[in-house]
Amino acid sequence: MSPQFFCSMPGGTVHEEVNIMSTTGSRKPIPTKVIAEIGVAAALSWVLGMVKFFKMPQGGSVSLEMVPILYMAFTRGVYPGLLSGLIAGVLDLVTATSEIVHPMQAILDYVLASSALGLAPWLSFGRGWWRNLTGAIGGTLAGFIFHFLSGYIFFGQYAPEGTPALLYSLTYNATYYLPKIIVTVIVVVILMQKSVLRPGNGNRNEDGASGRG
Repeated sequence: MSPQFFCSMPGGTVHEEVNIMSTTGSRKPIPTKVIAEIGVAAALSWVLGMVKFFKMPQGGSVSLEMVPILYMAFTRGVYPGLLSGLIAGVLDLVTATSEIVHPMQAILDYVLASSALGLAPWLSFGRGWWRNLTGAIGGTLAGFIFHFLSGYIFFGQYAPEGTPALLYSLTYNATYYLPKIIVTVIVVVILMQKSVLRPGNGNRNEDGASGRG
């Protein structure tokens, strides 16, 4: 299942395009419009992240912040998804109210966990709405891995006596992240039903080519 780049080829000038590396190693331009959408998705993710349904004492919460990043990944491709996730993660980091115990912990919990959501199209399988569903689950689980590693490495000392740090991190992060995945997937499915992410609409390039083979 080879990943493909979703962005269409613009007809503008060189100054209106930003080149990034495609999955085949060649460079494909991104229109200025997509660059703007990346910024909007990152900002929306940050705003939605401030609306928390549930918050853990040592960091982590249930919100809809992952939805805009998944949207960018499915509609514009992996690299725009990664960029929007990266920007959203940096915004979360600079406005963080949770404890930052180490620079690498901040990178794992904020930058990498958020960026990993952009991998959703590469982690999907099947066709149609099923591909989007599995991709959303895959992308969110990819983000979970970085939260889990952060908890194991930097917060293992908070584990109750006799509880391995590995198990503590898994349990702690799953407590809020599993509901977060469920809520996110439900919203993505609703968006698909509304033809926002449904193949043939959101999952197509501007030139009408299918996003993935």
